[in-house]
Amino acid sequence: MRPVAMPGPLIRTRMTAGDWAQLGLLSLIWGGSFFLIGVSVGHLPVLWIVAIRVAVAAVVLWAIVAAAGRAAPREPGLWGAFLVMGVLNNVIPFGLIVWAQTSIPSGLASILNATTPLFTVLVSTLVLADERAGLGRLLGVAVGLGGVAVMIGVDELAGQGHGVAPQLAMLGAAVSYACAAAYGRRFRARGVDPVVTAAGMVTGSSLVLLPLALAVHGLPPADVPGHVWAAVGVLGFLCTGIAYVLFFRILARAGATNISLVTFLVPVSAILLGWLFLDESLGPMQVLGMAVIGLGLAMIDGRLVGRQAPPG
Repeated sequence: MRPVAMPGPLIRTRMTAGDWAQLGLLSLIWGGSFFLIGVSVGHLPVLWIVAIRVAVAAVVLWAIVAAAGRAAPREPGLWGAFLVMGVLNNVIPFGLIVWAQTSIPSGLASILNATTPLFTVLVSTLVLADERAGLGRLLGVAVGLGGVAVMIGVDELAGQGHGVAPQLAMLGAAVSYACAAAYGRRFRARGVDPVVTAAGMVTGSSLVLLPLALAVHGLPPADVPGHVWAAVGVLGFLCTGIAYVLFFRILARAGATNISLVTFLVPVSAILLGWLFLDESLGPMQVLGMAVIGLGLAMIDGRLVGRQAPPG
């Protein structure tokens, strides 16, 4: 497959201090999402958690669009692209992540989610001409995937793991996020405002998830505690609606691979929240795997191999 050249200014492969600040803020917000999912999974069905999450985000984002005086797009093709983006970036990964967290702790889920940049390098190299990987990034992918193997394989061989299926589900979510990051570059090329892109995406996700949740589970249970509704509300408002405004802004400036680096920063806050409030812990081999993944990401970013970013 030949990489596609996106129109418009070239993506900066080396991020500015402002880009890193926004990425750090996004990691804090998304780190909290794993904690909030951990609070919710015992009380609401998986599909209802993700459906309410994206529906709340859609309301929030369209309110921001209206307050800013921006117009909603009318082109059918653009709405079709929003739907595809919603499936890749919300429906598939949110469903897999919430299902996985019924069996594994939030800290481990966030670490497995940190493999997203590894898959994004591969996907971007295949489909994006201005984000093709050099030798340093490809070596980083190999090292990072080795870290994933350490986390999943060693505990299972020792009989102390959390189960292969939910961990593979988390990797499936990471692959879907990688495809979404590459696909999302088309909105920048078409000049679509990041907030409008985010609103359109979660609207497409809602159109898929709300009827699906209703068909599979019926109405949500009547005895859901108030703190669970609050957790899902924050998950939709802050961790999805506001977070996606930041996501699409960074994606438009720094590209698919750089935006995916947020997923390695997420485990720090997720692990701390899980340790403080959910009584969760991680084994030494999982910590080792996380360190190996970190080495791979540092290589992808060019810090260990002296990669020089192109001007722009």
